[in-house]
Amino acid sequence: MKNSYYLGLVHYPINNKRGEVVTTSVTNLDIHDISRSCRTFGFKNYFIITPLKPQHDLVQRILGHWGEDKSSAYNPDRKDALAIARLVNSVADACQEIEKIEGEKPLIAVTGANFQESDGAVKTLINKISIDKRPLLLLFGTGWGLNASVLEMADFMLDPLLGAADDGYNHLSVRSAVAIYLDRVREASAL
Repeated sequence: MKNSYYLGLVHYPINNKRGEVVTTSVTNLDIHDISRSCRTFGFKNYFIITPLKPQHDLVQRILGHWGEDKSSAYNPDRKDALAIARLVNSVADACQEIEKIEGEKPLIAVTGANFQESDGAVKTLINKISIDKRPLLLLFGTGWGLNASVLEMADFMLDPLLGAADDGYNHLSVRSAVAIYLDRVREASAL
């Protein structure tokens, strides 16, 4: 898949369950699993977006561990996947990095399980990208969803993933949601 696709996992600004703006914790599983999904589906970079220095230290320690000779020899696939992970302070910083690489600002698409309105499905997004000829930054939130300040930056709001539980339960891990959306991007891009 020839593309200019990027993904960001936003840890700030995020809403908590009371609607307050918070910074969520970076998790080891998200770093590893989302890097692997992005690498598998041909995304150029995975941006871990958090402004907190202690979280930067943690992410650098994890990425550094798998870049060491002993660890990379033990699991070269993990080193390969983690090589596309980038740590930035903000969504704006991720956009600047993409603009440096691509020569233009990315189209920002957002997702959220709690979206009441959207611009459409992944196929509609891919059609828009092919017309606009811009790189894509696909943003996912943590906690209880992306804050309104991030949503206002978006050029496109994707349809939420809906479950099939009889009682309406719909609470995927962000890692699972990322993998589903990336497969949908791959499928829509192949058309």
